[in-house]
This record gives sequence, C-alpha cells and structure tokens, in this order.
Amino acid sequence: MSTANPLRDPRDRRLPRIAGPCGLVIFGVTGDLARKKVVPAVYDLANRGLLPPGFSLTGFARRDWDDQDFAQVVHDAVREHARTEFREEVWAQLAEGFRFVAGSFDDGEAFERLHDTVRELDRSRGTGGNHAFYLAVPPAAFGTVVAQLQHHGLTRSEGDTWRRVVVEKPFGHDLASARELNDTLAGVFPESSVFRIDHYLGKETVQNILAIRFANAMFEPIWNSHYVDHVQITMAEDIGIGSRAGYYDGIGAARDVIQNHLLQLMALIAMEEPVSFDAGALRVEKQKVLSAVRLPDDLSRGAARGQYAAGWAGGRRVPGFLEEQGISLTSTTETYAAVQLFVDTRRWAGVPFHLRTGKRLGRRVTEVAVVFKRAPHLPFGPHATEELTHNTLVIRVQPDEGVTLGFGAKVPGTQLEIRDVTMDFAYGGSFTESSPEAYERLILDVLLGDPPLFPRHEEVELSWRILDPVLEHWAAEDAAGGGPDLYVSGTWGPESADRMVARDGRTWRRP
Repeated sequence: MSTANPLRDPRDRRLPRIAGPCGLVIFGVTGDLARKKVVPAVYDLANRGLLPPGFSLTGFARRDWDDQDFAQVVHDAVREHARTEFREEVWAQLAEGFRFVAGSFDDGEAFERLHDTVRELDRSRGTGGNHAFYLAVPPAAFGTVVAQLQHHGLTRSEGDTWRRVVVEKPFGHDLASARELNDTLAGVFPESSVFRIDHYLGKETVQNILAIRFANAMFEPIWNSHYVDHVQITMAEDIGIGSRAGYYDGIGAARDVIQNHLLQLMALIAMEEPVSFDAGALRVEKQKVLSAVRLPDDLSRGAARGQYAAGWAGGRRVPGFLEEQGISLTSTTETYAAVQLFVDTRRWAGVPFHLRTGKRLGRRVTEVAVVFKRAPHLPFGPHATEELTHNTLVIRVQPDEGVTLGFGAKVPGTQLEIRDVTMDFAYGGSFTESSPEAYERLILDVLLGDPPLFPRHEEVELSWRILDPVLEHWAAEDAAGGGPDLYVSGTWGPESADRMVARDGRTWRRP
C-alpha cells in the first residue's frame, strides 16, 4: 500500500514528501523523550498527511499493558504535547496501527514477540517489511537492544525493504566510548541505516543558515576573516537540571551541548559551499571544518566552566546546583561551559569562534552571532560614533526564530550622531505556516531514508577529538583540588568566561 503520487515530480520542492509503507518501533516508550517529543511528532506527521494510511507504531517497555493501554498513553501524550490540533478521524486511523510488546531488553521471548508483531503488521497494515527502531534509551542499553534485534532476525531486510535504527545523544562520553558505540552499531546495521538524532539540526532556523549563506550574494563576499571579527554561538537555558540529576551529574554542559549541538552549528557556519545539498556533499564539508578546528595552546585561558549558585530566576528564589536533589555536595560537574576555537583554513584564519552553553542563565535563547570588524576608517567627528558597536548578523534558533542584522544609522536631529539599529526578520511575521517541530522533520527523514540532517560517525568522532582535551584539562584541575567557578543563577555565567573573551578585547553578547 503506497501513498506515492504518480503525478508528483520529485524535483518540485513545493510538494510534501510522504513516507511510503513503514512502521516505527520505540524502545523506552514510557520515558519523557518518547512521551513529550517522539509520539506527539508522529501524530503531527499523520495530521499533516505525511504518513501512509497503514503506518504502525509499536511500543516496547517493561509494563503490563495491552494494545489499548498503550493507545491511551499515546492519546494522553498527543493531547498534551502535539503541535497540531487533535482530529478524531486522524487519531482513529493512526490508532489502528498501535501495538505494544511488554518486556525488558534482556528478555529474548519479548523480542521474539516483537518479531511476530512486526510480521503481523506487514500482513495486516501493509508496512511492507520496512521498520525503524527508535532507541529512546540510555546509551548503556544500546548494545543489548541491538544484539537482541539482530539475534531475533529483526535487522534483516529482504529485497527492497529496509530496517533502520535511530539513536539519541549522547553518542558516547569521550572519543573511546564513541568509537565503541559506533562499532556496536556498525556490527549490525550498515552506516546508511544508522540515524543519530541531533534535534537542533532539525530546527527550521538551523537549516536556514544554509539558505542565508548560499542563496544570497550579499553575504558570501564578507563571510571570511577579512571582514568577520569573531563568531559567538550560544545555547542558554534559564532552567536548572530539574529532575535530570541522574543523567546530568557526571555528564555536564560540555558533553551535553557543545560536543553535538554547538559544534554542528559551528560547522554549518564555517563550511565551504557544498557541490550539492545531498547528505554526502554536506558531510564532506562539515568534516573538513571539524578536522581543521584548533584549540588554544593554554586551555586555562581558552576554556571556562562554572556551576550555578542559588539566586533568582523567573521571579522566584532557586537553589544552586549542589543543592539540587540527587546531586552530591562534592560534584564538579559543570552547568556552564565555554570554549574558544579556531578553524585553521584560509577562510577563517585568525577568527575565534566562541561557544558557550549553560543552565540558569539570564534567559532561554539559542543563537549564532557573526560579529564583523569595524570599518577601517570612520570619517566622522570624534563623538559621532561613540555608541556605535560592531555590525552583527544574529541567527536566532530559539525562541522567536529569525534573523537580525545590526548596523549603524544616523540619529534624527541636527547633530551627526550614529547609533546601532536593527533590521529584523521573524518567521512568524513572514510566513503563514508555522515551522514543524524538529522531531517531525527528523522522524520523517528517517522514514524516507533521507540523511542530510544526521551526523555520521566520522563527525561524532571528530567532535570528541576537539572536546576531549578540554575535558582532560578540567579533570586534571579537579585532581589538583580545583573545580568549576560559581555564578549566581539568573546571570550570564562565571567571570572566568568573561575574562576568556576579554583578553582579546571582546565581550559576550547579552541576548
């Protein structure tokens, strides 16, 4: 059963891409990720007509549920978290394909039941032997699940059918563990069937980076070290760790965000123009950037970390990191991390890239700021440009997705005074259709077998090569009795991060 339109021209990008016959199996379906992101995204795709009529969704977890119990859990998650409106006719058709298999990851009989369920769906729902396995589970369980899938014949595809696996970050905790994880997956699935989810790459504005750079003649001539002073990439959160102590302690901000999200954003900003926008061409250019990254020689000056202390956020008093439930009083896990990187290519020689992320900061924002050099000569009086700063192109990833260009303009009046002004593009004000949630786009790409937005194992390993020396430097500081600096909740991080950029005469933006 196929929903392919015989009149559809695959070259016409205005028409939606619709998945062919297939099913999705979610391991860890009772967790927050599945309930808040994955399952609602599946419904939203169905609501937008992007899934085949016979699409199936199978949950696997250690619960004493039947198919109806699972359907109720999905229903509640969709009602609470779906982006699109709830429609009974869409729900009824989708729910016909729900199945649930009870069992643990080391339960061979459960995987045999899963095998039988998949075969039954091929017969009753027309899924055609095409199934994706979504591992919304801790990385420690990846090996067990993948081995069980292989042992029970769930990874074998015949003819034109396919089997794919989806894994969530973290992709290891250092280079060695990332390689081990990649070897585990490669032993069962071909690399083309492994989809590593980085939900930031599914965001509309992140993809718009490519459009801004390569569809507009005005930016490319100045996108280099002749005109760019430095680049700041920020992912700030105003919340603390919440109930994630078990995951977050020992992981920290650098592993959680810089290794994946921010280095991927940096690669998109710094890459050369690809020969095309297919997965292979994009991957080649991103890998070139990551291969050319250099850390400062002195990491005590080129990297900073911190832990949030008690303070005020959202108008209320909040505890410090060491006061959070489940966190040891001796924990040295950083909740803020900042690094300075250089890309040793002709385009970017000498331009610092400043990456930072943190919790309990001034506000929730993710942005890329390309800060340009000052004009080499200003033919104005000594006081006319006192309040003029650098021209800046800011790409806002979240919230309020859009692009802001900051430049100087004359203040109305008889005096010649130049100040900063902005031109602002907001998605919500320019397009009538709201942006799809990142997981919608990424899940659909998995079902279509379209991999441009998914990092390959080479990119993962190169990212760990960059970050590992920073983590080793901080571990050595801890062994010598050091640790992360404290910063008050609601501020913009520790003073050591300010000093890191101030040494070169620069300052962090305050979004």
